This record gives sequence, structure tokens and C-alpha cells, in this order.
Amino acid sequence: MKRIILTVLAVMIFGFANAQKTRFGVKGGLNLTTFAGGYYYDAKSLVGFQIGGFAEIKVIERLAIQPEVLFSTQGAKQEVGMTNFDSKLNYINVPVLAKFYVTKQFTVEAGPQLGFLVSAKQDGHDAKDGYKSIDTGFNFGAGYNFTDNVSVNLRYTVGLSNIADYNIDTAQQYYDSPKNSVLALTLGYKF
Repeated sequence: MKRIILTVLAVMIFGFANAQKTRFGVKGGLNLTTFAGGYYYDAKSLVGFQIGGFAEIKVIERLAIQPEVLFSTQGAKQEVGMTNFDSKLNYINVPVLAKFYVTKQFTVEAGPQLGFLVSAKQDGHDAKDGYKSIDTGFNFGAGYNFTDNVSVNLRYTVGLSNIADYNIDTAQQYYDSPKNSVLALTLGYKF
């Protein structure tokens, strides 16, 4: 994990030092989220949103580094026995993406993400103690630029770390490791 963070930082520093052009922007859109991984509860999708800002740092003509800071509502509808409840988690996510311009309009992107838990509720009750404060993930996505300023993006975030923060016995460890799974459709505007 330390190597990944150091590599990302080195690429960002190189990008800032050699950037041909840096543009800033804002973005927002819808999330379709759930808990993935061998989770033994029946987890169904919740609809949420994300909003935030980004910097697009051109490294070379077709490659950019895009760090972002996003407020993201995530979670899942859960069913445990006969009980149904919503787990709603709010994160500040910080993805750092390598963005490749296939054409002037079409882009593909990938990169790691670090998430910081802001709040957690289960059916309106505070549940922050039941979740870890840090989340890690990896993003894959594609985008389309309508103009130099307006773009749309579809991104999937694969959760890499167990987000649950409670003691479980060894037999349940495989089944009781929920990970965030987020599909996001966003609209962005570059200044």
C-alpha cells in the first residue's frame, strides 16, 4: 500500500512539475451503491449522489492525472432474517486517476481511491462505530467530452477493504467482509 501511495505521489509531483496545462472543475451525479464481497446479509442497491471538484493535469498530450475530492453517499439496503434496514454511509473520497484520451472526446481512466467515513446511519440511528473510518478502492471508468468544458463520466469503484468494524469469529470472516461497490454517472464542468 505504501508503494502505491508513493508511486501516485511521485506521478502527481512529476505531473505538476511538467504539466503542459492544468484545468480545474466541478462534478456531480448519481451513485448506485451496495456492499459486495462474501457478505452474508442480503444487500441490495441504494441510490445516492456525489459532488466535488477535480484538477486535470496534462502530463503529455493524451495523458492526464486527475486528482479529485468528492462527497459521496453510499451504502446498501440490507435484509437480516425478517429485518430490513438501510445502511447509509457518507464519505469524502479522494481518487487519483490516470486519464487517457483515446480521442479528443472519448477518455478512459483508472486509479486508486482513499475514502474517509464522515457518517453512518442504519434506519436513522448512528452506526459510525460499526464501520471503519478509512476505505480503499480502485476505479475504472470512461468519459465523453461534449465540449472543452462539459463532460459526462461513468465510473465503477471496486471496494478493496473490509468496511465493517466489529468483532467476528474466524468461521464468519470470509462471509462477513462487506466492501463498498459504487457505480457512478456524473456530469463535469471544467473552467
